[in-house]
Amino acid sequence: SGINAEYGRAFFSEVCNRFTMMPFTLRAFEDEKKAKMGLKECVTHELLHPYPVQQDADGKEVAQFKYTVLVVPNGNIRINGGLFDPSLFKSEHKIEDKEVLALLAQSANRKAGGKKKKKKAKSAAEEAKSEAAATN
Repeated sequence: SGINAEYGRAFFSEVCNRFTMMPFTLRAFEDEKKAKMGLKECVTHELLHPYPVQQDADGKEVAQFKYTVLVVPNGNIRINGGLFDPSLFKSEHKIEDKEVLALLAQSANRKAGGKKKKKKAKSAAEEAKSEAAATN
């Protein structure tokens, strides 16, 4: 069963033409009241899925940052999304869990971890050679 209401079909058509695959806000439409009615039709018929505003336990809004990553053989490449500079934001909260801090300190780049492992292996091999030479 398709959308019966004219405003639902018009709204869906405009969304498909203007926003293709990206999220949008109702403020982007000329007639926000008709857009709300069209959106309700589209959600009812499961043509669109809402992105609700996220809130923490106290009911305060939270910030969320999304971006797209290409996973390729040479490493991961971030292809969109704004730059996030945490020094521009202040928080009264602090991460104190040592495991989480250690995880955050790790690089997401596979090559960075590989180079460290190679260096460690190389230095361990050199150390073993020097110990073997010292005992001979």
